[in-house]
Parts: sequence; C-alpha cells; structure tokens
Amino acid sequence: MKFKVVIAIAGFLLLASEEISAQVYSFPEYANLFSRVQAGGSARIRAMGGVQNSLGGDVSSAYYNPAGLGMFNRSDFSLTLGYSITSASANYINTNTNDSGSKLIVPNFGIAFNSKKDGSKLLSGTFAINFNRINDFNNSFTYTGRNDSTSIIDYFMQQADGRDSTQFQSGTNTRPEGVNYNTLTGLAFNNYLIGPLNELDFNAPKDLYYSRVPLQSIVQKETVKTTGAQNQWSFSYGVNLSDRIFIGGGLGLSTINYKTTATYSENYSLNPLQSMSLTESLELSATGINATLGIIGRPIDQVQLGFSLATPTSYAISETYTAVMSSKWNNYQYFPGFFLNNVKENLDILTNDYTLITPWRFSGGATFFIQKKGLISADVEYLSYGSSKYSNLGTSDLENQDIKTLYQSVLNIRVGGEYRLNNYRFRGGFNLMPDPYKTAQNDVDRTLTSYTAGIGYRRPSFYVDMAFVLQQGNTTHTPYTTQSPIPASYNVTLKNQTTSVMFTVGFPF
Repeated sequence: MKFKVVIAIAGFLLLASEEISAQVYSFPEYANLFSRVQAGGSARIRAMGGVQNSLGGDVSSAYYNPAGLGMFNRSDFSLTLGYSITSASANYINTNTNDSGSKLIVPNFGIAFNSKKDGSKLLSGTFAINFNRINDFNNSFTYTGRNDSTSIIDYFMQQADGRDSTQFQSGTNTRPEGVNYNTLTGLAFNNYLIGPLNELDFNAPKDLYYSRVPLQSIVQKETVKTTGAQNQWSFSYGVNLSDRIFIGGGLGLSTINYKTTATYSENYSLNPLQSMSLTESLELSATGINATLGIIGRPIDQVQLGFSLATPTSYAISETYTAVMSSKWNNYQYFPGFFLNNVKENLDILTNDYTLITPWRFSGGATFFIQKKGLISADVEYLSYGSSKYSNLGTSDLENQDIKTLYQSVLNIRVGGEYRLNNYRFRGGFNLMPDPYKTAQNDVDRTLTSYTAGIGYRRPSFYVDMAFVLQQGNTTHTPYTTQSPIPASYNVTLKNQTTSVMFTVGFPF
C-alpha cells in the first residue's frame, strides 16, 4: 500500500506548486513548507517584525529564545487574537483571476510563572507555557485560461506509454501489472480519456496510447483550497544571573494539520467529449518534538545580545489521499453497441505514514535601548533548507536528494523598533525571508517580505497591544507537465498577500 500511495501522490503532484500559506506540494516542497515557519509571537513582537532573540520579557520568548524569560520580574498571562485576510491573484495564459478569504485566528497565548531566588547571583527564574501559531495554511486560489496547445490528457498518455493495459489491472506493483492501478492515470483510462493504440489498429504496439478527443482549443480551470495550521506548544524555563546574563531552555511539541482540495477541469467545444473534471483531496496530520536553548547578555545597560538554537523537529506524519475523476461524453459510441455519456471513477482511499526532520535553526540578535525613549532590535536567522530529511518513505533517498538539489541555506532578517511615550508604545518592523530555492523556479523569486506596525498601552496591572502585518510574495503553479516543454506562459503566476490584525491583552500578577 505504501508503494501505491507514492504513485498516487506522484500523480497528485502534477498539480504541484508553492504558496505563502500552502497548496499542493511534492515531497520536497512539503519539507520546505513545514520548515519555512514564522517567528510568531504576541502582537508586541509581531508589530516589531518578529524580533525577539535578544529582546526578552515576553511570554512568546518561550518559543524562540527561552533566555528572554529570565527578564520577567512578575508572573504574566497574555492572550492574542487575530483576523487574517488572504488574497491571491493568478495569471494563466494572459487571463487574471482573483481570490480571497478571511479567518479568525489565535496566534499566541501563554502564561509565565516567576519566582524570586535568594542567591546573590541567581536573582529569579521563570517557567512558561506558550502556544504559538508558526504557519497558517488557510488560503485558496483559482485560475482559468484557454489553452490551444496541450491538455491534461497529453500527460496521461505519456504516463501510460511503455506498458500494455495490464498496468491498470490489480496486481503486484513489482511487475508491470498494476503499476497504474489506483492512480490518476488509471482514472483517465477508466474514464476512456486514453486507450491503447491497438484499439484502433490491431497491429499497432500494445504499449502506446492515444485519445479519441481531438486536439482543440480548451478552457482549463482549477481551484485549490487549503486549510489548517502548524502550531507549537513550548515548555520553557529561563533564569536571571545578576541582571547581566540570562539563560534558558525549552521543549517544543509541534503539530501540523493540513488539508488541500484541488479541482481541475477542462471544457471542450468539439465532439465527442464535453468536459472532464478531477478532484483530489489530501489530509495530513503530524506531531513533532524539538528543543531550544538560548542566552542573552547585557554587557552594558543600553545593549543586549542574544543567541539561540533550535534542534530539528522530528515529525511523525500521517496522510490520507483520494481522488475522483468524471467525464461527460456526447452519447459517444466507443465500441459497437457501447456508448459513453457520464463516466465517473474513484481512487481507493490511500494512507501513508512517514517521518520528516526539519533543519536546525541558529539565530543571533542585538537590541539597543535609547535611554528610556525606546529601542531598536534586529535578528539574523540561519536555516539550511537542503538539510531536511525523510525516512520510512518508499522513495526517501530520492526525495532527500531532490531536497539537497533544490534548496539552499538562507539568512532570514528581522528588524524592528519601539518608541515609548508615557504609557503608550509605537512600533514598526520589517521581516525578510529569502527564496529557499537555489535557482529561481519558473523565473519567479519566492522571497517573502513583511511590513509591520503597531501600538500598545501599558499599565502595572494590564497591557494591550495591537499589530498590523502585511506579508507579500510571488509563486508559480504548474497544472501538469508533458515531455514536450510547456511554454512559460502556461505556468500560473501567483501574487499572494496576507493581511493580519492582532490584539494581545496581558495581565501581570
């Protein structure tokens, strides 16, 4: 069954792409998706571009640099709520299509318990439990266009070529029989979109395929919708040594819930076929564990320097995949006495379990305090996306090699600041996540940029913070591939934007 699901998902990934939140991916792209996470944090942290490596004093320090917990002198509880709007502008064969959606979210909440120490150097310690949303997969896009050159049927024919029709029969997957049983190409065969050439000519090769649908101008359309999130619970402890050195460590329990549904269709103007439609659904859930260590030093009162590292997260992943294909014929006589009208075929539900290990994260930062008027802070984060690895997957070695070939190491940069005016705080920031690909895919730079701003109000007994985050990035999506190169205009170009507003309310105690 594991071999079957790899074949089926390989077919599913003829719709492969990459996007800000997520859509339909290959195994290497999944590895990148689940490794390219946000810094997260409370509205205070998000308003400053996500800087937090050397800043400290926030419950969300439990996730990124637990040393920051050592800066608490009181216990604290905070809750962050948000509203997110996503939009995607798709261009396919010079046709533009826009899609958008919105959702209420809970980006962050946590509680920190501070305790004073009697030692002359060990002044205090703080234990915190923090929930942080580090990836949001809620998004959708639609594209449509008229294609005069290729059809998805061309892809299915090329996938079938080289084997006779026993490839679509139930059998052992170690022999030619059954290789395309319970796959998308098998669905195309059972919908009569393709057939062996010897149906027309008895003397023709049995391992070549054709279609009774003539080459024509067709209208293609696809809608891809994804839902879910990647979250982490952090259990961390930080200590304060003489108000100069802060040390912390923590354990992270990460979860992934991801679902994508892609519906692709083609409409024809010439007989015998009116339309075909393919709907695929993939559900994925995962649990993972990691550890984080950090240190912050305060050499002088105006400067703090921080460093943290997070171990790879080892995810145990379970996924379920299914697909259905339908075709609408014009009462077409395929064989003498056999007429085609409405045909529909389902794949068996396929399941798979495997392990993904994400990269190490190394981060350094500096914060400069401007008397009591405010601060400027910056973080630099190193990630080697090419070091992600799969195991317990039938094609682990191939996928891991593809990951090394496709992805590079990057430096994520975050810069932010805060201006203090009595009890008010005014904040702004910038976040840059460079393209993880070694070479641009379809001539598109997948760099993500975020522009942030916010305001806060603080009193001894409570505080309220608001953040505005605008994230932008471009990606591409390829409906299918054939042996003949598809013109660049037949790739879908996507411009993605996510706008989020977040509010944090906190109560020191």
